[in-house]
Amino acid sequence: MSFYDKVYEQVKKIPAGRVATYGQIACLCGSPKASRAVGYALHFNPDPESIPCFRVVNRFGGCAEAFAFGGKAVQAARLEEDGIEVGKDFTVDLDKYLWDPFEE
Repeated sequence: MSFYDKVYEQVKKIPAGRVATYGQIACLCGSPKASRAVGYALHFNPDPESIPCFRVVNRFGGCAEAFAFGGKAVQAARLEEDGIEVGKDFTVDLDKYLWDPFEE
């Protein structure tokens, strides 16, 4: 399985109303130092309808400048459609919305 496939498999697990960080996805893929590679993989999302890459934000909760769906504004709109509040500075409150993959 390629690294991209590993990224997409982890991203599919993020439930509606939650976000993950690039670093968190990298760790779940077994490559804790590969957060930049995760960001790169998200730009090649083969199936945006079933692989919700818009749910991945940076370590500060920020939307991506060069997000594959059209930049910060588009990512923020997708997050808000998903029930996540996005601030005027295009950030998400990680204390409120961060996904815990080990939660039951």
